[in-house]
Formats: sequence, structure tokens, C-alpha cells
Amino acid sequence: MKDLYNEITTRIIEQLEQGIIPWRKPWAGVTDGAISHATGRAYSLLNQMLLGKPGEYITFNQCKQEGGMVNKGAKAKMVVFWKMLVRGKKDENGAPVLNDEGQPVPEYIPVLRYFQVFHIDDCTGIEPKYADRLPEKPADVNAAAEAALLDYVRRENISFVTEISDKAYYSPARDLIHLPTLEQYENAADYYSTAFHEATHSTGHATRLNRFSGADACAAFGSESYSKEELVAEIGSACILNELGIETPATFKNSAAYIQSWLRVLKDDKRMIISAAARAEKAVKLILNISDDKQQADGE
Repeated sequence: MKDLYNEITTRIIEQLEQGIIPWRKPWAGVTDGAISHATGRAYSLLNQMLLGKPGEYITFNQCKQEGGMVNKGAKAKMVVFWKMLVRGKKDENGAPVLNDEGQPVPEYIPVLRYFQVFHIDDCTGIEPKYADRLPEKPADVNAAAEAALLDYVRRENISFVTEISDKAYYSPARDLIHLPTLEQYENAADYYSTAFHEATHSTGHATRLNRFSGADACAAFGSESYSKEELVAEIGSACILNELGIETPATFKNSAAYIQSWLRVLKDDKRMIISAAARAEKAVKLILNISDDKQQADGE
């Protein structure tokens, strides 16, 4: 067998050397949670709880400016935010505090503010800007990749769920892989890249390669341990796509972009890629059911 893992890591590093690579979300079709009609951005977690219903929200004036109207009897919901007020800092005696250049030192005071919004369903004459749209030509199943994926989840008795959603993840607590549906992707390679990323995560379960033991079992999002695991998962996915012959320039570039984003947490230490590749190798062999004995018998 060619030294797949060395080849992939070398190519990833070559991509990273070329500078910043933008990552793109490979699936489409779902806007998750409550978002601003004006900007398309999701509201904060607190505001998500206050608003409750997912979808677009608009202020009364924004609705009017766009030629619409709020339906009679519709009830507004509150959105809160912090606004920073700036004033000159004063000492305990009330005198202005100055810097070395004799200029006032600013002091920032957080003040809670709020405004009222309406769900777009409560408005007439306003259309959603960010309506869910599935690709016109969704991806087709790749027989080899589908067989490899399903063989793994059945062999390891992993719960496997695909549904129209905006979430792809692996839950160690439930031993569950959750994916958006194939129809949310324009091409199969992107779908299987996502699927094998989450499958690689699942190999870290205590009943398999046990990567989540000790401190890593409760690694916080964005922590060093979490970032290292993301490198493992994306390298594993890239290796599987290459091995199955469905890698594309776009999928590989997106993998490099994803790795780059997590590598920043690790202070751009590219040695972490080599370390992650060693873990990814074990994961890939488990997913594809490749034993060392089989490799030697095949003369690889």
C-alpha cells in the first residue's frame, strides 16, 4: 500500500503554505434557528431562547420600509444586546485619569439594550430572504463509499441518522453519527467527506480506539484537545476519500481549510498534522476494515 498518510499530510502542508484558505460549508438547504431578516446572521443563544421559533425576524420599521405590514394582533418578541458606552475614566476622588500623553483614559461600560422584532410569518408582503433551498441537482449515491460507510456503522453497531438539518456531528454519549441528507449536497464527494469525518470521530469511542479517555473525554469546544481531534477527523476523511478514489480538488482544498482553522488554536504548529495523521491511520483502518495482516498479504 502506498504511504497514503504521508502523502496526504505532505499535500495538506503544501496547501497551508500557500496562505489563508477559506472554508465552505458543503451542504445547503436549511437555516437553523432564529436569524435576522436584515443580515441573515443567527441570534445569540440567549436571544434564541427568548425568540423560541426558528426563522427570520424583522423590526416593525424594517417591515414597513420593505413595503410590508405587521399582521393585526401579532405580538413582538424581545431581542437583547449589550452596548458599550465610552466615558472618561475617573479615580476614586472623581478626577479624570490621564495616560502618559495627558489624554483621558477611556472606560467602557456595558449597558443592556433591547428592541422588538416580529417573526416573518406575522408579516404580510414580506418574503424570507434566506428561505431553505435544496440544490437543484442533488448528489447521487457513490456505491463504493456508501458500502464502506454502512459496513462500518453496522459492524460497529453505531447509531446512524440522516435528516434534513444544518448539523453534522458525532455524539460519543449516544455513539451516534448525525448527518444532513445526501440531497442537501451538490456532489457526493462533499457528502462522504462529511460522513467519514464524523465516522473518524466515532473511532475514538471507548469501545474502539479510546481517544476520548481522561481529560480528552470532556474537552471543551476550541480547546487544544478538541482541536487535535478535529485534525484527526479531517485527515481521516481526506485519506478515505483518496483511498476510495472519490477525492476532488474541491474536497481536498476544503479539508485543508478546515484543518487550517483548527491549527490556529494549536499555534500553527504543523507538527500536529503529523501526530494527527498517525491517529487517523488507525481510524481509517478500522473504518475500512483493513488489518495489518491483510496489508502484508496484499504486498502493500
